[in-house]
Amino acid sequence: MSAQQLPTPVPYVSGETEPFWSGAKAGKLILPHCTHCDHTIWYPKKFCGECGSLVVEWREASGEGTLYSFTQVHRGEGPYRDLASFVLALVDLDEGARVLTNIVDADPAQLFVGQRVRAVFHDAGDAAALVRFTPLSQQST
Repeated sequence: MSAQQLPTPVPYVSGETEPFWSGAKAGKLILPHCTHCDHTIWYPKKFCGECGSLVVEWREASGEGTLYSFTQVHRGEGPYRDLASFVLALVDLDEGARVLTNIVDADPAQLFVGQRVRAVFHDAGDAAALVRFTPLSQQST
């Protein structure tokens, strides 16, 4: 599925999530990381959901991960309503966080659980870009 086919709705950028969105705009996956329990935090916020610590720093992630689960959606809502279909997926980042995202530039029939993926960034206005993923390879392991 081509990246140009998916809409790129402008996300709400709060002060709390601004480092994530500005990093995505620059083509980098920047995530909060708890220095107390060593947990990578998803969805970006200023506290750790694992231990409750407020000692969080923003770190650049590798942008690579593994496809944990996915589905091909044939009836979207909102800006996705007019698409014939798109892939919605859970990706386990190498840093440990599991993110809800889209898979792009891939034939859904060639996707498989355990497949390696990498982040791509789709412009979503002046302050942000959306993070989506594409397969590193179409070959199964």
